[in-house]
Amino acid sequence: MNKNNSNILMWVVIIIVAAGILFFVFRNKNAVAPVTENTNTTSTTDNTQTANKVESVQDTSQTTGIGAVSISYTNALAKYADRRIQLDNMCQASPNTVTYKDNTGIMIDNRSAETRTVKIGTNYTIKPYGFKIIVLPDVYLKSKTLLVDCDASQNVATILIQE
Repeated sequence: MNKNNSNILMWVVIIIVAAGILFFVFRNKNAVAPVTENTNTTSTTDNTQTANKVESVQDTSQTTGIGAVSISYTNALAKYADRRIQLDNMCQASPNTVTYKDNTGIMIDNRSAETRTVKIGTNYTIKPYGFKIIVLPDVYLKSKTLLVDCDASQNVATILIQE
C-alpha cells in the first residue's frame, strides 16, 4: 500500500468513527427525556404526608405513539388528581377500586424506592419514585374489568371501564 492510499484509509476510518459518535449523541438528544423535579416532593396517601427526597420522574421508556410528551410530577398530580393510582412501599394500591371511561389517561404513581413491574393488561416498568401515564383500552375487551398487579402482588387494584 502506498502512502496516499494509507492516508485515504486513515481519513475514512476517522470519518466513520466521527459519524458513529454523532449518531449516538443525536439519537439520545432526540429521545424523549424524563422531566425531573429539582425540589422535594410531598405526596399524600390516605391523609398521611411523606416527604420524598428522591426526584420524581415520568418514565417514558415504554411510551409508544407519536407525540408522547413528558410531564413533571407536579403537573401530573394536578392533571391526573382524580385519575391516579398510587403504589406504596408494599406494592399496595390507593385507591384499590376505581371506575374510568375507556380511552382515559391515568397516572400510575410509584411511591417506593424500588422499581416496580405493574401489569394492567400490559406490563409496565416504573422506576423508583416515578410514574407512568397510560391510556385505558377501549371496551371491545371481553371484560370491562382490568386487574392491576404490582410485582408479585396480584389484584392490588381493580379498574372498571365504562363505555
